[in-house]
Order: sequence, then structure tokens, then C-alpha cells
Amino acid sequence: MAVTEAENPLVGEITCGSLLQKLQEIWDEVGESDEERDKMLLQIEQECLDVYKRKVEQAAKSRAQLLQALSDAKLELSTLVSALGDKSFISIPETTLGTINEQLAAIAPALEQLLKQKEERVKEFSDVQSQIQKICGEIAGNASEQTGAPAVDESDLSLKKLNEYQVKLQELQKEKSDRLHKVLEFVSTVHDLCAVLGMDFFSTVTEVHPSLDDTTGVQSKSISNDTLLRLAETVSVLNEDKKQRLHKLQELATQLVDLWNLMDTPEEERILFDHVTCHTSASVDGVTVPGALALDLIEQAEVEVERLDQLKASRMKEIAFKKQVELEEIFARAHIEIDPEAAREKIMALIDSGNVEPTELLADMDNQIAKAKEDVLSRKEILDRVEKWMSACEEESWLEDYNRDENRYNSSRGAHLNLKRAEKARILVNKIPGMVDTLVAKTRAWEEDRGISFSYDGVPLLAMLDEYAMLRQEREEEKRRLRDQKKYGEQQNTEQEAIFGSKPSPARPSGPKKVVGPRANGGTNGTPSRRLSLNATQNGSRSATKDGKRDSMKLAAPANFVAISKEDAASHVSGTDPVPASP
Repeated sequence: MAVTEAENPLVGEITCGSLLQKLQEIWDEVGESDEERDKMLLQIEQECLDVYKRKVEQAAKSRAQLLQALSDAKLELSTLVSALGDKSFISIPETTLGTINEQLAAIAPALEQLLKQKEERVKEFSDVQSQIQKICGEIAGNASEQTGAPAVDESDLSLKKLNEYQVKLQELQKEKSDRLHKVLEFVSTVHDLCAVLGMDFFSTVTEVHPSLDDTTGVQSKSISNDTLLRLAETVSVLNEDKKQRLHKLQELATQLVDLWNLMDTPEEERILFDHVTCHTSASVDGVTVPGALALDLIEQAEVEVERLDQLKASRMKEIAFKKQVELEEIFARAHIEIDPEAAREKIMALIDSGNVEPTELLADMDNQIAKAKEDVLSRKEILDRVEKWMSACEEESWLEDYNRDENRYNSSRGAHLNLKRAEKARILVNKIPGMVDTLVAKTRAWEEDRGISFSYDGVPLLAMLDEYAMLRQEREEEKRRLRDQKKYGEQQNTEQEAIFGSKPSPARPSGPKKVVGPRANGGTNGTPSRRLSLNATQNGSRSATKDGKRDSMKLAAPANFVAISKEDAASHVSGTDPVPASP
């Protein structure tokens, strides 16, 4: 093949044509044959084809690499867009137009921007997940065991996924805050309880977890489930300990007060244990003073109770007699008759014999006092009715004295007051039969319920009521007899006046005037004797000394129980006459 290209005179470059011409000139000088020349030219041509072929292959390979790079870039771009989920914020070029290099050049800026955004997004995910991992570790209690940052799933780096992690982080942060608040509350409660119980707060709280010490920052305190559980258990144990100590202290305080009252301990000694007795009625939550339930304070109270117990044993007779006096006072208020001298002799004999423990004797007397108080409660309703009945009988007695007073309507000082009292007394006297009937019914019900007789200062109450009813009936019969006698006398006087003419009635001898007012017990000072005398059969067996004593203790029948003597019949009749409308 002939090559005719000439040398370029402008640039002086060596071309294929100039080289081929130079080769022909050389061949001409050498005298190379045409065959050799053709062979050489074919060889040159083949070598040129090989070079072109190599270049084409290289170009094809380069194109293939560019296409692969373009494909990879498109795939990566698609993957990034899918992972980031932010296609609307990135300008994605149309890659189907232009040369390969143009397409690569068009993709490169978007790809670079997405890679940068991916890097930032991965960092955000890593930060959020690291915080989540840390808080979860704190809640689980294994935060110290976690090493390295958590792996980020790069297949989904969308804002939606990031927002989910952030929401989860916020929930965990809130839970951490709640747990931290609960931990601090528990720690504060432990501190207060330790203060009240006189215990070492530091050692108590660090046994739960070392991070709960006051020197540790708030954010560094353990918030794990185990810590919360152990704190709750510690608070529960301390509360139970507080409850038991308070109960023990209250028992000791009660014993102290009882012993003080029993032995009349002066106020100066009692003040020394005000810190003990001030919690007698306190609730568990109400005790907040530091050291109020310390063990040494309880031991101090125990020692004092033991000392007073020993002192009480040495003063047993004095204390026992004091309780006996209390018992006698209770029986006296309930109008229950006892033999105090025999009871005191029995107490002396028991103490002197040494056959009974002092505490047992006092406990037995306390039981007697408690039983006596129960008896008082069971008798209260009947006793109240007895008092009302006797008060009514006193008014009845006063009313009779008032009716026997001939000067009751005179305009003397206080006459109008006596008149008002008489009106009220008549109303009250009319209620006496009903009072007696109710009292009898109540007394019988009480006796049937308990199987014993209801006595009032040693006298059966029903016997008193029966005698009162009998005497009241006799008095009413006596009044009727006097009225009949008066009526008969007036009839005789009328007949005599009809026969002999009227005569002036003889003047009634003057005597001392009766003053309407208070009577003495069976005398003249107002209050009737509260001693009901029964018949000789009931009282004959009692000694003179005992009867004399009973006369000062027991109720007597009202003065109006005594039958009216015949000598005073005439003057008593006037008390039964109707009261005139005006004096």
C-alpha cells in the first residue's frame, strides 16, 4: 500500500507520509526489490492495524469502565435517594441524554451532595442510637458493660426513621427523668427515716448502690430496676422498723405514765421523759423529729420502766390501798355496798404472806376496777331513774309541807316563788307512779338478764319500791279517812247548830308557825333522808355498828313515807283541801 502523505511544512512535524517517502528513498539507494518493498509495507500496515486495534480495544475498555462507573453512580444515587428518602430536596439530573462523560459529570454533584448528606445523617443516627443505648443500659443496670457505638442501619436513613429514634429517645429521657425523680424521693425518704431512727444514712444508702451518695451528681445516680427495687425494700424495712419502735416506745410511755400516776411521781421527774411520752398518741407518719426513735432512747425508757417497777414492788401496800380506794369510790358512786375493812385486811394478808406476786395482785385489782366500771355502766340507767324518783319524792314532801302552811298565800317575801314551785311540784308528783312503774320494769329486766338482785346501798331496789308503793297507799287511805272524819264532824256541827243555834268555834291555840322551806333528813331542813327502812325481819340481823354505818351511806325513804299521826290529823286535812284561786 502506497502512502503519499507529505511533510507538513508549517509545523515541521514528521508524518507517516514523510517517513514512508524517506523509506522509499532509502530503498532506492539500497536497490531493494519490489517484493521486499511490498513485504515490508505489508508488515508496516499490519503493525499499524495492530496499533489501531489495540487502541480500539483500549477505547472500548475505557468506555465499558465509564459505563460501569455511570451504572454504579446511578445505582449509588438511587440507593442514597432511597436510604435518605429526601429526593424532593435533591436535584436529580436526567442521565439518559448526552455522552457518558457528560452523564457522569451531571451525576457527580448530586452524588457528592447525597454522600455528604448520608455522612451527616449517619452521624445523627449514631448520636441518637448511642443515647438510646446508654439510657437503656442505665435502666437495665449494665451501662458499664456497653462498649463502642451502636451499628447504624444505612439502608434506611430517612428523616421518618430518624424521627422514630428521636421519639423513642424522648420517651426514654422522660422515663429516666421519672426514675431519677423516684430515686431521689426514695433517697430523701431513707434520709428522713434514718434521721428519725438514729441510723447512719451514708452506709444505709450506699449499701443499695454506691452512686446514691450525696457527693455523686444527680445525673450519675443509678436508676436501674434493681436499684429502685432495693430502695423500695429499704424504705419498707425502715418503715416497719419505725412502726415497731414507735409501738415499743408508746408501750413504754404508757407504762411510765401509769407508774407515775400510781406512785405520784413529781412533775420534775416526768419532764425528763417528755421526749418519750410526747409520742403516746402519735401516728407513724407524725413522728419526724430526728433521733425520736433512736435505740438508745428506747433503751433509756426501758431502764426507767424497770427502775419504776422495782420501786413499785417496794411500795406495794401503798399502791394496793390506793387502788382499793379507787375501787371503793367506784362502788360508792354505783351505790354498791361492800366491806372495805375486810378487803383491806385481805390485801394486807396477801402482801405479808408473799404468796402472790405484786404485779399479779395489782393486775387482779385492775381487773376488779375494770369490772366495777362495767357494773357502773350497766346500772347507770336505773340509778339515773332512782335519782329522778327520789328528787320527785323530795318535791312531794316539800309540797305537803307547803300545803300544811296556813300562811302560804300571805304576801310575804318569796311567796310567789313558792307558788310557782308548788305548781311545778304538783306536775312532778303526778308523774311519780309512772316513774315507779318504769323503774320496777327496768329493775326486773336487769335482774332477769344477770340473775342477781339489784341492790341500792345494800337494800334490794324492788323492796324499796314495794315499800314505797305500800306506804303511799296507806297514806292515801289515811287521807281519805281524814276527809271522811272531817265531813262527819262538819255534819255533826251542822245538826247541833240546827238544834242549839250557831256557836262561835273555839279559837285554835296559837303555836309556832311552820316555815315552808328546806327540811332536814326527817326533820326541818328540807332534803328528806335517803335511807329506806325495811321491816325488822330484813334488818334485825345487822349489828348496831353496821346499822349505824349504813344509816350514813344508804338511801332512806322520803320523809313523807311516815304515816301521819292522828294527833295532827286536823291540821293535815287542810293540806288536802283544794287551793283557793286567790289568797
